[in-house]
Amino acid sequence: MVRSGKILVCDLGPVSGSGSVLRRILESQSNPLLQIREEVIGSSDSGKDHLLRIIWNFHPDIVFLVLAPLLRGAKELLKAATEARGAALVIAVVEEEEPEDIFQLLKAGAVDFVTVPLKATEILPRVWQLLKETLDEDGQRLKEELGLTHFVGTSPAFLAEIRKIPLVAQCKVGALILGETGTGKEVFARAIHDLSPRADKPFVPVDCGAIPVELAENELFGHERGAYTGASRAQFGLIHEADGGTLFLDEIPSLPLLVQAKLLRFLDDKEYRSVGSTKTCKANVRVIAAANIPLEKAVKAGTFREDLYYRLNVIPFTLPALRNRREDILVLARHFMAKYGSSYGRHVTEFRPDAVQKLLHYEWPGNVRELEHAVERAVLFSD
Repeated sequence: MVRSGKILVCDLGPVSGSGSVLRRILESQSNPLLQIREEVIGSSDSGKDHLLRIIWNFHPDIVFLVLAPLLRGAKELLKAATEARGAALVIAVVEEEEPEDIFQLLKAGAVDFVTVPLKATEILPRVWQLLKETLDEDGQRLKEELGLTHFVGTSPAFLAEIRKIPLVAQCKVGALILGETGTGKEVFARAIHDLSPRADKPFVPVDCGAIPVELAENELFGHERGAYTGASRAQFGLIHEADGGTLFLDEIPSLPLLVQAKLLRFLDDKEYRSVGSTKTCKANVRVIAAANIPLEKAVKAGTFREDLYYRLNVIPFTLPALRNRREDILVLARHFMAKYGSSYGRHVTEFRPDAVQKLLHYEWPGNVRELEHAVERAVLFSD
């Protein structure tokens, strides 16, 4: 089964060639999600320092310490490796040793050991299982602690953005969520709202790109009777509808500059005027904005107000594209497979190996939304 992660091979006995053999075994999987690094180090104090620097910089999930033949100082190196970064699991590579020697290695912190000659059938299953347990447990534990177990994915870039949600939710300031179409911007905005003190108040999503330019001000701020031809009665806007809660403005660069100016004023003092009215209204609304393009470019192009950009960009989120979190593709695909298998009454449990390869190597320009629809179609037409 394909897994993601980082593996560090540290060879203390390069004469034996075991480190190179191990690296070739790991690389034989042609796994685009697996990063492998091989280093030759000594068993002296300088070798220990070298090992620690590599671990701190590379942040491996698994460290193979090649101790064949078993060298003096091996236990000290092993202990240092396990203490350098708690998430790293250390596997010792040894020649046939006495049980007491193996026990001492395990006591020093190794989670497992393999013996030479090295065999892929013995090494790879252990690696995949350890990676699965490490990555799944770390991501699941974090999401459970944050109350966000409905989020699917364990990639570091994705989890880094998830970590911000509870902190931002408790603040009164707005937030700006950047990311390509289909990366889950509204999901993040809803999570911020649901974890905030406003959770029992309205969450009002607005697709600014779908509002005709001439009606944008009316949609947000409402209008008075007679404000324009056809305005036979007064109408409240979306800001009034979201009072006490959260207004999510998706694709905010689509708003006309005049409406951007009125929105900026509202963000500053929570006051606004309906179209055709001289009366000032107040609303307690938190505004979360989103864009699928870098707003700095829109500012330089003159299509987005610079002052509004700085007002919104207090706490930014940058959601990674699916092609930049490939380790989550299969996790998401299986999640959608289970979801739509239940909805459509289809008993599907796994993807074929060739389908897995296509899923992992496709660029997914439509990101998670495109993946979801692709899996939904596959489940619907499966027999």
